[in-house]
Amino acid sequence: MQCGTSSWSWEAYARSRSTARAMALRAMAPASMKLEIVEIGDLPLFNADLEANPPPEAVAFKARVKKADAVLFVTPEYNRSVPGALKNAIDVGSRPKGQSAWEGKPCAIVSVAPGAIGAFGANHHLRQSMVFLNMPAMQQPEAYIGGADKLFDAEGNLANDSTRAFMQKFLDALAAWIDRNAAKA
Repeated sequence: MQCGTSSWSWEAYARSRSTARAMALRAMAPASMKLEIVEIGDLPLFNADLEANPPPEAVAFKARVKKADAVLFVTPEYNRSVPGALKNAIDVGSRPKGQSAWEGKPCAIVSVAPGAIGAFGANHHLRQSMVFLNMPAMQQPEAYIGGADKLFDAEGNLANDSTRAFMQKFLDALAAWIDRNAAKA
């Protein structure tokens, strides 16, 4: 057996798979919904000591979140929870206390994994954070996409008809959820 280094990166692999899934959803979104992908991998690690003078990347990220009417989280699962980059983005967007970019924004979660349970752990850990951040999360339909390695083609498009139909139903429900929550604001 030989060990060595290669150019393959688990982080890049996971990010590209999640980005491909998000792009597939963006292509399927109803005409009334404009989905934008916000990259989080390059955010600096949250540091409470920098709250008074946050890094420019953090300021720009928070501004993009604040402009959004709602947030659709698309996440893989690492160790039965969300990836560190997503947790970091949540922390960056929520601080300093009382100045959260997430406050009151309707949200939904799509968790995606090659395993059978579709990143159930990540989905529910993320829901716990949404409660604290005062983000009303869409309850139904829930989206746990298991077996994702077999549901998408090489270009990242949904290649499974029943999954495509389900995700269309999910996106239509999300559009209605956003409209209902916007009316309450």
